Amino acid sequence: MKQYILVSLFVLSFLLYGCSAAAETEKLQDLEFTIIDEKNIPNELKTIIEQKKEGEFKLTYANEQDLYIVVGYGAQTTGGYSIEVAELYLTKENIIIDTNLIGPEGDAVVQTSYPYVVVKTEWREEPVLYQ
Repeated sequence: MKQYILVSLFVLSFLLYGCSAAAETEKLQDLEFTIIDEKNIPNELKTIIEQKKEGEFKLTYANEQDLYIVVGYGAQTTGGYSIEVAELYLTKENIIIDTNLIGPEGDAVVQTSYPYVVVKTEWREEPVLYQ
């Protein structure tokens, strides 16, 4: 329950901040991160992703020491997609993440897929802005 409250607070802070001011995007430093595979995603976060995967989504999830940033691209008509994390960095007031959906090469299997990426970094209090 505590983690769900943290997720809600992060989402709310992002929404409120995004509406209140222009975002500062000058890079102060790159942030170290790890791409998390499905078997290492916390169960509560897996459940949230499963509920949102049909459409595009962006969310953050935190526990006591880690921040998970998730970007989903919704239902795609084929498989074989990958997602590139172009940048993850800190500004004066925000964490900026920039991702790109990379389409399948050649003859992709025709089946619906739901590409998303889970990025794990050290917990920080700054709101996340998605580019």
